[in-house]
Amino acid sequence: MRVETQGLGVRHPAARAEARAALAPLELRIDAGEQVAVIGPSGAGKTSLLHALACALPPAQGRLRLDGVDPWALPRRGLQRLRGRLFLAPQTPPLPPRQRVVTAVLAGRLPAMGLAASLASLFYPRDIPAAHEALAAFDLADKLFERVDRLSGGERQRVGLARTLLAPASLWLIDEPLSALDPARSRQALAALTGQARARGATLVATLHQVELALQAFPRVIGLRDGALAFDLPASQVSPARLAALYAQHEEELRAPPPPAEASLPAAAAPVVMHCR
Repeated sequence: MRVETQGLGVRHPAARAEARAALAPLELRIDAGEQVAVIGPSGAGKTSLLHALACALPPAQGRLRLDGVDPWALPRRGLQRLRGRLFLAPQTPPLPPRQRVVTAVLAGRLPAMGLAASLASLFYPRDIPAAHEALAAFDLADKLFERVDRLSGGERQRVGLARTLLAPASLWLIDEPLSALDPARSRQALAALTGQARARGATLVATLHQVELALQAFPRVIGLRDGALAFDLPASQVSPARLAALYAQHEEELRAPPPPAEASLPAAAAPVVMHCR
């Protein structure tokens, strides 16, 4: 899916009138099948950008075009159909604690299913082999029938990523997919995401705090700061000086230590609010 923004600005609906816009007017073009990492300090607007591209936040100004179509000019049914071609994976995946992993992963297919099939899948999971294969890509095949609340934080995050592989989407929007993963799992997860997106011709846009991995895994890197575009460059041209300027006054994020091993992370204790599209 091709993505174009023309002076796209975003404000959160609940933001105060005097508050700074979450995303300043932005000009971007991402061709179908491209893989792009978005980096920048906390509060830079990375998640807001993903939500705007996922048609979860309407433009406050400017326009968004997906495959040449302005989604906000479509009738409601047309917008719903378009959203079915998008997959937004939040940093904290919306996984009901008492749900089985197989059901959680197959939920990635819900946008392509009717109401009756969706309800039936909650009780009788269909295409268990597909769920097993998606989990295997993230080294979680042995967790197929586990309950979500018995997984570590990193395992839950990887289950959320496995859903991406079953989604009927041509634009993958992945928000901070490595925040609960150790370095080895982080590299494995990125390899699975980029490899599968390439194989399917899907466009991949991922926000990352792990700058080194972003530069290694993605050919193109976008830097955001204070809601504005700082740079949009091939990874090979992102110099230490550019990174220092991007993370000025936030140097600790640029040198952030790796997260603890997954085994030390606590299991889920409460449900996560589902993000509806």
